Amino acid sequence: MAAEIQPQPQARKPCLLSKIDAFQEVVSTAVIIPKEDGVISVSEDRTIRVWLKRDSGQYWPSIYHTMPSSSSCMSFNPETRRLSVGMDTGSICEFVLSEDYNKMTPARTYQAHQGRVTVVLFVLEMEWLLSTGQDKNFTWHCSESGQQLGTYRTAAWVSGLQFDVETRHAFVGDQSGQVTILKLEQDLCSLVTTFKGHTGNVTALCWDPVTRVLFSGSSDHSIIMWDIGGRKGTAIELQGHNDKVQGLCYASHTRQLISCSSDGSIVIWNMDVTRQETPEWLDSDSCQKCEQPFFWNFKQMWDSKKIGLRQHHCRKCGQAVCGKCSSKRSTIPLMGFEFEVRVCDSCHESISDEDRAPTATFHDSKHSIVYMHYEPTTGNLLTSGTDKIVKLWDMTPVVS
Repeated sequence: MAAEIQPQPQARKPCLLSKIDAFQEVVSTAVIIPKEDGVISVSEDRTIRVWLKRDSGQYWPSIYHTMPSSSSCMSFNPETRRLSVGMDTGSICEFVLSEDYNKMTPARTYQAHQGRVTVVLFVLEMEWLLSTGQDKNFTWHCSESGQQLGTYRTAAWVSGLQFDVETRHAFVGDQSGQVTILKLEQDLCSLVTTFKGHTGNVTALCWDPVTRVLFSGSSDHSIIMWDIGGRKGTAIELQGHNDKVQGLCYASHTRQLISCSSDGSIVIWNMDVTRQETPEWLDSDSCQKCEQPFFWNFKQMWDSKKIGLRQHHCRKCGQAVCGKCSSKRSTIPLMGFEFEVRVCDSCHESISDEDRAPTATFHDSKHSIVYMHYEPTTGNLLTSGTDKIVKLWDMTPVVS
């Protein structure tokens, strides 16, 4: 049912603890139960399962519940043991788990959306159930009465949702690549602002209420750190993935960001460093180093009797340069570039070996990740893959 992995001592790498591989379909969402050797999973095979670790070291289901349709997402609150499950049909089914996690009692069903529920989030402090769906609606319900309190129409269907209890701000990331901040009152919703930095759809959001920083991941392979609390509009790019970013978790006690992508990579980012914003790309009709015309600058090409060149941009200074003046490549980790990128020759000379010191570590989960959950109390990470396997990792060697 579920195999226990005997961990091999390896320095500075995530240690694979267990695999759970008894699923007929991909597990869309799964969470580690805090203070328990347990996992809750919802799957496209219509099942909700609670897995508890037995004396043998294997995980076996203590609860196996079949839903009438596929489950698309869930939110679990450990304090109340309340499980909210979003469905393909647009409804949200709520259950309460027993203290020993051997029984699940239906509590309420919310008719929340007209299409598949994409994200569900229970906020205990407000007694609110927030949700988004493919019907492009963001809704919130009172979890005590079951009454819908309000709804907000989004520009595209939402794939990321976070909430700040202190300010009652909801952060909504959608398929257009936009992040929207909404202010929620009991039955009112007002638009605070929107910002867009991704060229692809937003696939994951992570909010840290302590540093008041929002992280967004995208199908464009990038992560952006938005400094909400600083009120200066600072946005830091992190470029360390070669595929769609599927999950983000922030370990506030160590100031590290954990990210994962579809190609199976897990990246640990050191956020306890002074990072720099990437520069705006400058516009020019000629190379800002050698002044050779670019290929659309017909007048200068005619006057100088020279063939126009292709335009590039230096990732460090943002200047428009030709290929000859930007023949070098370099990593610039403090700007978020963990892979080598194009820089102009003068910037390349200014980058020291110390500037090239990596601020992230890279690890292979060996399966294509669709979902990730980090539990800070144990230092364990859960990854769910397209191979229909859930893996549990000890992250303490790298998140510490």
